[in-house]
Order: sequence, then structure tokens, then C-alpha cells
Amino acid sequence: MSLTPEELARIQLELAPVAEGQIRSHRQFPATVQANQNELAEVTTLIRGRVVKVHVDVGQDVKKGALLAMLHSVDLGVAEGEYLKAKARLEEAERSYARAKELYDNKAVSLAELQRREAAMKTARAEVREAQNRLQLLGVPPEEIERLDRELTIRADMPLRAPFDGRVITRNITRGEVVETEQKLFTVANLTDVWVIGNVPEKDVQFIRTDQNVSVVLAAYPHAIFSGTITYVGDVLDPATRTMAFRVTVSNPDRLLKPEMFAIISMLAASNPDVLSVPIAAVQDGPAGKTVFVQREVGTFEARTVTLGNEEGDVVQVLDGLKVGEQVVTKGSFALKSEMERHKIEPSQ
Repeated sequence: MSLTPEELARIQLELAPVAEGQIRSHRQFPATVQANQNELAEVTTLIRGRVVKVHVDVGQDVKKGALLAMLHSVDLGVAEGEYLKAKARLEEAERSYARAKELYDNKAVSLAELQRREAAMKTARAEVREAQNRLQLLGVPPEEIERLDRELTIRADMPLRAPFDGRVITRNITRGEVVETEQKLFTVANLTDVWVIGNVPEKDVQFIRTDQNVSVVLAAYPHAIFSGTITYVGDVLDPATRTMAFRVTVSNPDRLLKPEMFAIISMLAASNPDVLSVPIAAVQDGPAGKTVFVQREVGTFEARTVTLGNEEGDVVQVLDGLKVGEQVVTKGSFALKSEMERHKIEPSQ
């Protein structure tokens, strides 16, 4: 299609070359803050018991080994009693064996009797080990077993202690309550680092990679930007949402980021270095699809059907239909389309 100088002056077209090169654009993905699962512990009990006292509350910082709560357990008392009984039977069996050995040396008892008492002593030792292992399986620390050996007194108290330095973020226990082994009584988390879990649409998966630095903005702090690093990228898309989860680890020394906060993960994505692009203003809808007007020479234009990729700001990727350096119409492309329709010229494929 050719335009006269008068038509060119009336339409006032502007041109731009088809560009080649890497396109950088911002991508943003919704996310939520979660505790670092590697620094999170659910505190439970290994034995049924009644809560005697709760020593900490939600939001309290604790050190490793700090007492969280004290339970009193009848079952633990029974286990401690069985241990003390086994220890007493062992002492009696050891004294009996020692007497039998002395008598045997003096030809006062038979070898069979000595062997019987030795077997009884070994059985008593096995029972002590079994009772001690039972206490250990119930979570009784070695120092409490040593106290039992020393004082021979049953306490039946079971302390719940913090597994590491952190903060109590949930508490599901009250004084006087009877708790079972399947209950989660406390959650202790170290929040110096947190995870921000985002979801990326299928079309943007290509831009996500591990060890990539990103920015995180939270709804609670809209004017603050937190830096993080992608530490995990999912392997499977959610079939319902067609998104893939990825994880950003963010340093949180001031404890500003709290679990379940809403966040936006922002990153700078780059396309392939040899991608072609044109301004979005150059693209019009034509009879055969998206159309761009290419200047063949001054005053002469060709309608070219093109295949487009992703939009990146005010430009769009061109997958097919154009060559680098070709001049395309930007401002005035709609008016040129109207002139083409008026001249009844069909676009070329």
C-alpha cells in the first residue's frame, strides 16, 4: 500500500526498528511467609500425663533446654517403680550369687546351685536394663535416672523442654489438663531466617532458578524491601491452579516477618539475548491475526501477519514474521489500518 504525501502528512506516522536483544522485565508473584521448617519443632510428650504447670507463653523467646511445662504422669510413676524393683531384685541376686560362690569354694553347695544363682543374677541384670530402656523411651533424661539410683524416690514428673533456641509461636496446653501422646503442645521456631513461599504461573517457570536473588515486599510493610534468595524450586505444577511453588529464604534478624503474612516476590526476569521485539503500539488486529505495518520504502507499507510472544512493559516479543532492523509503524498504525481497509488491500501472510 502506497500513500500520497498529503496522506502521509495527514496521518503523521512514526516508525521504530525491529529490535534484537535481551528484554528485562519485572515479574511479581503472590506469596506467604512461613517459618523455616528446618528450624521448627512440634513439642509433644511421649507419655500420657496431667499438666502441673506451664512456664512459657506464646511469643516468648526460649533457650535450648528451657523448661516449657511440667507434667505429672501415673504411667511414668509405674515405670519408675518397676525400675526400682528391678534394681532391688538385682542387688538381692548379686548377694545371693556371691554367697553361693563362697559356699561353693568351701565345697558347701553344688556347682548346679552356683550356676542357678548366676543365671538368676543375669536375668535380674537384663530386667534392670529393660526397665531403664523403658524410662529412656518415655523421655526420662539420664540425670533423672541417676537421681532414682541415688535417692530411690519416685517423682513421676515429666518436664517438656525447648529443643533449641527459638520463640514459642503456638501453645495448646493449660494447667490441669490431661494430655495425650498425639497432641502437639508447643511449637518452637527459630525465626532468624524465614521462608517466603510463592507461586509462579506455568508461563513464567522459565524465569525461576535456585540461588537467584529476589526482593520481597510485605503487605504489613509496603515501603520496605527485603532481600532473599531462591533456595528451592518445585518439580510439579499444581493441576488445579497451573502454578508451581518455589521458596525464598529471607534473613529476619529483627523478627519483622511473621508466619502467614502476605507478601509479593519481585524479580527481574531476562529473555533470550537474540529475541526480536517491537513496541506494542505497532500491533493491530488484522483479518489473519496480529498485524504489523512494515515500511518497504518512503510512503509504501506492507501489512505483515506476525506471531507474538510475551509482552514486556511497552514492547512485545516477536516470534515470527519480522526481521531485525525492519521499520514498523508505531504511532498512526491504527489510522494506517483504516486507510488499508478503505483501499480494500488484504495483508500479506
